[in-house]
Amino acid sequence: MADEKKDRAAIKKLVRAYFAEHKQPVPFEPGATPIPCGGRVFDADEMENLVGAALDFWLTAGPETEAFEARCADLVGVDHAFFVNSGSSALLLAVTALFDRTLGARRLERGDEVITPAMGFPTTVAPIVMAGAVPVFVDVELPYYNPSAAAVRAALTDRTRAIVLAHAMGNPFDAEGIGALAREHSLWVVEDNCDALGSLHGGILTGAFGHLSTLSFYASHNLTTGEGGAVLTGSEELAEIVRSLRDWGRDCVCAPGRDNTCGERFTRQHGSLPLGYDHKYVCARLGFNLKATDLQAAVGLAQLDKLAAFSALRRKNFARIKDALSGMEKKIVLPAATPGSDPSWFGFPVTLGPACSKPRIEVVRFLEDRRIATRMLFAGNLARHPAFEGINHRVAGSLETTDRIMNDSFWVGCYSAITDAMCDFMAESIIEAVV
Repeated sequence: MADEKKDRAAIKKLVRAYFAEHKQPVPFEPGATPIPCGGRVFDADEMENLVGAALDFWLTAGPETEAFEARCADLVGVDHAFFVNSGSSALLLAVTALFDRTLGARRLERGDEVITPAMGFPTTVAPIVMAGAVPVFVDVELPYYNPSAAAVRAALTDRTRAIVLAHAMGNPFDAEGIGALAREHSLWVVEDNCDALGSLHGGILTGAFGHLSTLSFYASHNLTTGEGGAVLTGSEELAEIVRSLRDWGRDCVCAPGRDNTCGERFTRQHGSLPLGYDHKYVCARLGFNLKATDLQAAVGLAQLDKLAAFSALRRKNFARIKDALSGMEKKIVLPAATPGSDPSWFGFPVTLGPACSKPRIEVVRFLEDRRIATRMLFAGNLARHPAFEGINHRVAGSLETTDRIMNDSFWVGCYSAITDAMCDFMAESIIEAVV
């Protein structure tokens, strides 16, 4: 009879040999080697974990998912984490949870207002619109790229029920100021932490400040499972809602592959269903199936071991680029960490200054011609995009800075695979592009 343990060890050895032979980085040649904005950073550990999970062939969420969720929650310092198939799905669940009828008078209802930045990613705001609430767009500040607590306060009305904020480019928003405002006015806070895992505000990891927070594990993010995301919360009440919404809206809390963990699967009365109707098939909510897989979770477990190193490299690369650009403040606005914060930067944002006579498109094309990837600061001004035209929304105050970012800003990479030579070449090229 074959020795499974021996065979698995042999397969893992082959995986490591394959990585060593075929997955090594190519030497950097300025202007010829592409410098991406972000991407997968992995070694043989992730490949070994992935192959091990494939051999287990638990293709849905299972033991690897449970372990990954537990470690994510423990890392951020909350009680619950739910692994899902994307950061966008995580935001959908987080916002939808606030409309749950079990929250009683605290629940959001159609027509309620939710304050959010106009400068952001569309799937931060789309769930607000889909649920029937009214997004209230506020402006952001340079050089932080986040709204101030004062701007959020100025947007409040008697219909305001929640605040949904992202840590822009990994730079934490003023969590203390926003938190105090939310407590004063009994507002829900959803913390979009998709770009900021590893960032600190007041010495505390982001993701621990909101009633709910979200993560993205897309390939370009601070750690990756390919596709994937998570919803985190310290609330038992919200955790029950999120779990149900993620898992088809069912009332049952049994993990995949397990039955009757409550011991009352066939004994309860649920609404007007027959007495003892199978609890696994009782629908408590209008939910979804947004789970991720054990294959992805296995990769995530290996990535978590590297998060501290990834974050340190992002910080180092950011600082190197910024130091090289010092003295260019008339031509460009250099980004800065929110006071009291230590970001694990998602990227290096650049906003052209008044003394730069060149339009952004010319600057960006110059960089792209040198194989330096650039990106816009996500949607720029969401209120100007076709998808948001005609939706019920409100603009609080001026969006002057948001419009400036829409017209004059871009970002380049500082993620952990970028080398010192790449940082120096990017900085030299930005200087050449704007002078």
